[in-house]
Amino acid sequence: MSVVNAEALLAIMRERRSIRRYTSRAVPRAVLERLLEAARWAPSAHNRQPWRFAVVTSAERRAALARAMGERFRADLLAEGLAEDAIEAQLMRSYARLSEAPALIVFFLSTTDMDTHTNAQRQQGEHLMAVQSVALAVQNLLLAAHAEGLGACWVCAPLFVPQEVQRALDVPQEWVAQGLVTLGYPSERPTRARDPIEAKTRWYT
Repeated sequence: MSVVNAEALLAIMRERRSIRRYTSRAVPRAVLERLLEAARWAPSAHNRQPWRFAVVTSAERRAALARAMGERFRADLLAEGLAEDAIEAQLMRSYARLSEAPALIVFFLSTTDMDTHTNAQRQQGEHLMAVQSVALAVQNLLLAAHAEGLGACWVCAPLFVPQEVQRALDVPQEWVAQGLVTLGYPSERPTRARDPIEAKTRWYT
């Protein structure tokens, strides 16, 4: 069994950033396939692998997805009482991020292979395990993207408009959108900070 250098792995984790601006350079299909390969080796509940992925590199399809999501967001934000100019500004930012990224990987949850329980609490736990499994796959994908020299940004917006995403991409009905990752070669280098371990941890020894 090969052993990855722990310091090198930690460096990848520390250096990774959420990148929202990219060059126009296309992401090769072989690179995208390597990202999916990394994602599929994430741990999953019962080894049921409930993740599903849609890879979108077509400019037309990216724009169509952004428009479909934007129409629903506009209606939801209007219902919440936001001002029209604030809504338009938010939608323009969202549209630009999705349509201008060279590639999108939309991630979905499918619970068709998960266990079923008559106990409501256990069933909720089963669903959450599947959601967590998808999140673990996405983390693998994000780390692999950084190792490939790509920029990436995790976007949760599809979680709020799953039906629009499903229709725009024509995926099976049992695929429930959880989010997406924008991908490309970075044109920015943002910084970030993290709270100290002591602020988030309790030790019981």
